[in-house]
Amino acid sequence: MTKQRVAIIQTSSVSTSHLGSLFKELLPDVEVINIVDDSLLPEVVANGSPTNAVIRRITAYAQAAEAAGASVILNQCSSVGEVVDVASQTIGIPYVKVDMPMARKAVELGERITVVATVRSTLGPSVRLVERAAADAGKTVTVKELLVDGALDVLMKQGDRELHNKMVLDAIAAAEKTSDVVVLAQGSMAILEPELKQFSKPVLTSPRLGVEQIKALLAR
Repeated sequence: MTKQRVAIIQTSSVSTSHLGSLFKELLPDVEVINIVDDSLLPEVVANGSPTNAVIRRITAYAQAAEAAGASVILNQCSSVGEVVDVASQTIGIPYVKVDMPMARKAVELGERITVVATVRSTLGPSVRLVERAAADAGKTVTVKELLVDGALDVLMKQGDRELHNKMVLDAIAAAEKTSDVVVLAQGSMAILEPELKQFSKPVLTSPRLGVEQIKALLAR
């Protein structure tokens, strides 16, 4: 029997290991294809939003994933999440946003939602995703943005995970005072999961929920 294949389109390798571990845990019989283009996110950050060139590349990767036999594609990067809506129109397989299940769960859990990010270009798409999930659920929510400026550079360029984690945890502590639920916008922030139990309010990350959605799709 041929293994089912899932392609993950990624803008950096920072989440590759974590997502790989989740697939081994939740979908051990699925073959994972990683498509990583680390030129995408810097271009999005430099321009404030996905450029036409970014859209073309991601669309081409989605088509390549389908040609490679993938049954489902997972989009890893929230900053390019809205490109999924464009690329999906050119393929015949589901293209899942890793953070959509997280957005839906946030709306279920509360009305005051704070979206925490370490990349400015992630905030807009992530906030709009939560607002879309709320609209789909027929709920009214208030969504706030909180940028932990400089934290991603600390992680990616300096390799200082401890400082990165402290910066984000301090931001979460501030956010939970005025929130029902806190959403961590980027998959890279899932490295904080072991430390999130210290908070009294729910703090959500996207990778596990995203892979669980893939599992549900493949089971149909």
